[in-house]
Order: sequence, then C-alpha cells, then structure tokens
Amino acid sequence: MPRRTPVPVDALGIPEKPFFKIGEAARLCAVKPYVLRYWETEFRSVRPQKTKSQQRLYRKKDVELLLKIRHLLYDNRFTIEGARAKLRELGHDEGPKPPVPPPEIDREHLRKIKQGLLDLIRIAED
Repeated sequence: MPRRTPVPVDALGIPEKPFFKIGEAARLCAVKPYVLRYWETEFRSVRPQKTKSQQRLYRKKDVELLLKIRHLLYDNRFTIEGARAKLRELGHDEGPKPPVPPPEIDREHLRKIKQGLLDLIRIAED
C-alpha cells in the first residue's frame, strides 16, 4: 500500500488546504458539528460556503474564526453576547441581528374566521 504524505499544517495546527467539511472543522475545533451549525445562527461572521447539495465548506479563515470563538466561549468563559462584542472589537461583522419582520396579516381571512366562530357560538347557544 502506498504511503500517504501528510498534509502540511500551520502554527495553529490547521492543515494547508482550501476547504474543510463540517466534520473536519468540528474536529479541528474540538466540538461537535451541531455546535458549528448553532454558532452560524449566533455569529454573523460565521458563514461557510455551501455546495449545491447544501454541504458546508469552511475556508481556512473560517476555521481560524471558529477557533477564536471557541477560545472566547470555552477558555475565557464569555457569553455569546460577550463573544460577539469581543469579535466586534476585533473588526468582525457582529452587528445586532436584523429584526424579524412581522407576519403578513390577511384581514379578510381573519374576518371570515371571526364570523365562523361567531356562527359556532350562536349554534352552541341555541
């Protein structure tokens, strides 16, 4: 069997390759993949590319950011909000989450529901 040559790594121990799948990124950060998916929802700077099949592909700079987040949360014991603030200080885009727009209300549909309920009440009282 031919020997595989090891992939060169940098000072942080991150292999010198262009992309990492979520399992590889999670292993490098010593967390489970679901933690990385959660961090995507909490930190605006964590935005991995996705393939056509929706697989996440993290670049080396993404993994470096994930390691920074892990250090802030696990080693320095920051809260999510505190880690966001620290990342803002370091120049990352961690502004407040955009507000969720209110749902569209179809007043005609609500009027019909209300009328149906009033009809049910009238039938129940008879």
